[in-house]
Amino acid sequence: MSIDTFRTASKSDAEAIAQLVNKAYRPESGASGWTHESHLVSGGRTSVGQVEVMVSKPDSVILVGLKGSEIVACVHVEKDGSDGHIGMLAVSPILQGAGAGKQMLAHAERYASENFNSEKFIMVVVSSRSELISFYLRRGYQKTDTVMDYPLSAGVGIPKHAGLKIEVLEKRSLR
Repeated sequence: MSIDTFRTASKSDAEAIAQLVNKAYRPESGASGWTHESHLVSGGRTSVGQVEVMVSKPDSVILVGLKGSEIVACVHVEKDGSDGHIGMLAVSPILQGAGAGKQMLAHAERYASENFNSEKFIMVVVSSRSELISFYLRRGYQKTDTVMDYPLSAGVGIPKHAGLKIEVLEKRSLR
């Protein structure tokens, strides 16, 4: 099932986006979907307030993918000099594995190229999520060998195991 349309989110979408992201990243035990990290991190992935800040900042957008009028996917894109940071890619668990994530990521890359003139795309992923890293590597991202401690102060959850790491991936823009 593919995404019908894309648009830029507004503050009025913050609650729906926060719910989607938290359902995709940190669903309750036994939930479907292959992208969640509930076994690694507890707590919410984002909040309504964090989403409102992201959509209010200059050179920062959350793009949403719609099926009919329902938000079924989202991604955060932010300009940082000549780079476009792509993060918080989330797809409704019932649509995961059907190509919506690929569509949303491709849309984010186009947006970053066309609107922010991004020369490369930067993404940060939990290091132990090998299946997710493989998904991005198949889309042309490369490991940078930059690995950091999980960002406890970012308000994106608390690791369930000591020593959880994140790593940086990047991809050159085709523009």
